[in-house]
Amino acid sequence: MATTLDHLNRLYGDTDDPWNFIDSPYEQQKFCATKDALTRGHYRAALELGCGNGALAQHIAPLCQSYVGVDAVERPLRAARNRVPDARFIIGCYPCPLPDADFDLIILSEVLYFLTPETIAHLCRDLTARAPRAEIICTTFLGDTELPLQGAEALQLFSSGMQDLLRLEHIVDAGQYRIDRGTMRQVL
Repeated sequence: MATTLDHLNRLYGDTDDPWNFIDSPYEQQKFCATKDALTRGHYRAALELGCGNGALAQHIAPLCQSYVGVDAVERPLRAARNRVPDARFIIGCYPCPLPDADFDLIILSEVLYFLTPETIAHLCRDLTARAPRAEIICTTFLGDTELPLQGAEALQLFSSGMQDLLRLEHIVDAGQYRIDRGTMRQVL
């Protein structure tokens, strides 16, 4: 069975934009809806896991003092660095160490279903430890992912894994995707 990294390397084999993020009105509308789901106009530090070619970062990074994107494949990261030169983009296939910062915004846009249930549980522990008060935005594709996990299933695993520390609120239902938002609550 192919790994997630193998799958991503095949997708990005000939292009840095296999989903047509840059030219697709659907994708651009989804990025605008994700930005509109944010509760604040400015963030200290944002982390986007699965940032791809920086198409979403282009919308969100201007609102952030610091923006870090992580992706598993170098090809789209080169495009992201060119697209959003003031942001930082690093290679990593989760579960990899998350960058050190006091993140107050976490973006999980169409990335959870690339993970396994065990890796989602690991991500929940990582975010609880590293971003205890962050706003979390989950944008989830609702169609067939062609992966072992479907979007709604992955989102449910993430939501359950966060237990009482994060209550995700359903913000947007656009048919093909949904956007959920929540703020981490630190346990005293």
